[in-house]
Amino acid sequence: QVQVVESGGGLVQQGGSLRLSCLVSGGSLSSYMMDWFRQAPGKERELVAFITDSGRTRYADSVKGRFTISKDNAKNTVYLQMNSLKPEDTAVYSCSAATQFHNYWGQGTQVTVSS
Repeated sequence: QVQVVESGGGLVQQGGSLRLSCLVSGGSLSSYMMDWFRQAPGKERELVAFITDSGRTRYADSVKGRFTISKDNAKNTVYLQMNSLKPEDTAVYSCSAATQFHNYWGQGTQVTVSS
C-alpha cells in the first residue's frame, strides 16, 4: 500500500522561506512522477511543480524563480523549497505520487504567509 505524507508547513512572514517534505512509503520514488499542488480557500487546486522519474522539473509561472522541487530517491522523499513567500502563496499544499494508472495523495499541509 502506497502512502504519501507531507510535512513542513506552518506560519511564516512575507519574504520568508519554508521547505515542505513529501515522504512516499510502500513504493519506490523512482517509479512515480511527483507533483506538488496547492489549494487556497475558494480557489481551484493548482499544480505548483512536478519532478519526473528522470529528474525533469517544471513550475507554475506564479512560483518560478522562488520555489524549487527536488527529490532524494534514497530517502523516498520529495522536497519543495519555497523562498520569498507571499501572502498569495497561502494554501494547503498536497503531494501526489503519480503513475500512468493512479495518483496517490497525501493529506496536505497548511502554509500560511502573513503580510
